[in-house]
Amino acid sequence: MNGLEEEPMAPQTFLYGCALESGKDYVFNPTDEDFEHQLDLRMACVDPSTKDELQVVEVEGQDVEGQKIKAVLVSLKPSVQPSVCLGGFTMSPPVAFRLKAGSGPVHLSGQHLVMAVDLEEEEDDEDEEEEEEEEIKTLKRPATSPANKSKKKMKMQVDDEEEEEEDDDDDEEDDDDDDEDEDEEDEEDQTPVKAKPETKPKAAQNGKSPKPTTPSKKEVKTPKGKGEKSPKTATTPKSPLTLEQVKAKMLETVKKGVTLPKVQVKFDNFVKNSYKVTDEAIYADLWKWRQTVKDPK
Repeated sequence: MNGLEEEPMAPQTFLYGCALESGKDYVFNPTDEDFEHQLDLRMACVDPSTKDELQVVEVEGQDVEGQKIKAVLVSLKPSVQPSVCLGGFTMSPPVAFRLKAGSGPVHLSGQHLVMAVDLEEEEDDEDEEEEEEEEIKTLKRPATSPANKSKKKMKMQVDDEEEEEEDDDDDEEDDDDDDEDEDEEDEEDQTPVKAKPETKPKAAQNGKSPKPTTPSKKEVKTPKGKGEKSPKTATTPKSPLTLEQVKAKMLETVKKGVTLPKVQVKFDNFVKNSYKVTDEAIYADLWKWRQTVKDPK
């Protein structure tokens, strides 16, 4: 070992081809568990012996949830369209091909991609799937509606305003009591002054000299109005990420040491859940691009 890690085997590509005839299915399902297999179809064409009638090729595979699904792959006629380029139609096994119409033969050709299975990456993929399921569960939990939030906020504001008004009333009552106590102390501490013979002081009532008392200034506080809340502007939905933006974000995750899924179904789920991509064409382009990305060591 000498402290060096063994590098995984590079993906290998092999030639693939089959001839479809009426009443016979051709199944692509390698059983080698030590390797991952991908089928990349490139061309579909008729044979020189094919009758001049409509030849419809049907493919049967699995969808994202693992359920069987059937779809028409190509529709050919020797005199009108004898061949068609599929442009890299990638599928994961098991896949079955058959003629839905016509007697054939119809030839399919492409590439068979074989990749070594990394057990550590499979464990990481399982952990990522569990995390994605937990995130989906949390997203499905019912959130409090904006109307309930606004009602709760208005109620809290009303309670705060009532508490402030009560505190203001208590402060005003304390100010009045303090003013009365000060007036009484001033009257008790006041000493008689000798009057001059020319002027005579006015007779005091009840033995107390008249003293003009100024009324205490009370701050008149107007109740706080409950202003109307401006309606919240509706948030515009985020535009979906473009193909280049998704590639850039994936490269950032790879630089951080995260390994992208090597199985197309898992890779499509990863793209769908992590980057909210729903376009099937982007899935296919991203999967081709993923084959060129080197995994972190």
